[in-house]
Amino acid sequence: MAQWLDMLRTPMAAPETSRLRTFRLVWLALCVTLAATVVLLDQLRGRIGQAAPCLIGLLLGATLVVTVLYLRAKQRADAAYLDQLAERE
Repeated sequence: MAQWLDMLRTPMAAPETSRLRTFRLVWLALCVTLAATVVLLDQLRGRIGQAAPCLIGLLLGATLVVTVLYLRAKQRADAAYLDQLAERE
């Protein structure tokens, strides 16, 4: 069998667990919220004053932390899944 055909038949990522799905959805929500606060910065400054840039900074920090945690968890899950597949063969 050609190598590319074998690669197509081999799953390259682990099935998404509920924990990974939650991580992904939280990350997505943080990204959308961060984008919205950046776009609406002038309106936020009008409503909450100088706290608006601090809010954006907090959202950016939270997004970065969740990104790192998600990528590490996803990489571990994928590696474990591929190891499991290799043991079966």
